[in-house]
Amino acid sequence: MKLFFIKVGKSYKTIQRDGLIKGGTRVLLFVADYFKSIVSVKAGDILFITAGVGDSALYRAHNQAEELRTHGFRVSVTMQDNPFLLSLSKKFKIFVFNRTLQTAKTDKFRAAIKKQNGEIIFDTDDLVFDVKYIQQTDHYARMSHFEKKQYEKGIGEEILKDPYVKVCTTSTEFIAAILQKYGKQVFVITNKLSNQWVEITEKLLKIPPKQKEGHEKIRIGYFSGTIGHNKDFATISDALIKVLKKYPQVEIFLAGPLELEKKMAEFSERIVRSIYAPRKKHFENIFACDIILAPLERDVFSEGKSELKFSEAGLLKVPIVAVRNSTYAKVIIDGENGYLAESEDEWVEKISNLIENCELRKSMGEKANQKTLRDYTTKHSHTQEYYDYLRTKLKK
Repeated sequence: MKLFFIKVGKSYKTIQRDGLIKGGTRVLLFVADYFKSIVSVKAGDILFITAGVGDSALYRAHNQAEELRTHGFRVSVTMQDNPFLLSLSKKFKIFVFNRTLQTAKTDKFRAAIKKQNGEIIFDTDDLVFDVKYIQQTDHYARMSHFEKKQYEKGIGEEILKDPYVKVCTTSTEFIAAILQKYGKQVFVITNKLSNQWVEITEKLLKIPPKQKEGHEKIRIGYFSGTIGHNKDFATISDALIKVLKKYPQVEIFLAGPLELEKKMAEFSERIVRSIYAPRKKHFENIFACDIILAPLERDVFSEGKSELKFSEAGLLKVPIVAVRNSTYAKVIIDGENGYLAESEDEWVEKISNLIENCELRKSMGEKANQKTLRDYTTKHSHTQEYYDYLRTKLKK
């Protein structure tokens, strides 16, 4: 029942935030995905179990499953409230739990897996497994009562602390280092872009530049995704105000339920908003931008965030200016395939460089695209050590 009320709370929050039509449509899509996760499961090698159907499930379960299928594994994905979950313990050998909530059903499911000596892998793309990280975030503070229920304990904490579980997978080296302190073997499996998304973006890239632009404005995009990014954006608001004052041709595109500070009101006519967009529209929105921004708060939880904004923008050859942290610094060669920034002056300088130099935007976008296609698609994935580990477990 706990999981049911959490999902009801999330649905209510979605409709309240996005309106009856848009929010209701999104909820109906969630429901459709839920039923699909039940009927699409086929016996095989590996089963991913998720708590929901959001972006985390897309990247950490569905796209991982697609990646593994390209390497010969038979993989299915389902949700933890699948009414037939217990019966699935006998249909697979490896079970990857992604951000699942502890319930009586999941406890029984894990017990059944252990009984048949199945492999249990803990997967996460955020520091949500330890409440001391998540409960200090702005995202948590803005959650509804029912949404907060899922964070009474760390998500997946009982799996992570189970001595039976020897292996974890995660999205960044920063999170991997924390997971290793639990005595686990950790594989870093970066968030990948699906074949379908690559096809969508390939079609967009065929649109002639003049047809794409359609105006003389320079559009700077920030894609927040969830309610938890207000403080991230606030870290560069002063820099953006300087940019907006300096360049009258600049407009800001904001995707997601972002709450702006009052000082941004002066530029409201130059700010374009988009609350929620399905995947195809999401990539169209990125493509319509000339520059993408990826600011983050400098705290432990934010440090664990993946480089998704780089890869999604790179797929569409749009250059990015990102916070200078450990994750982005491993991906971005500053000044070549993107920019890294820390101080306010640095954000202003590097955004200005891209505004003023069309050729720099093109060359930087091209190099980001090359990096993305090489390292961040399910088709060209290469985590051989992990694949080898899975194969050893399947031989038993």
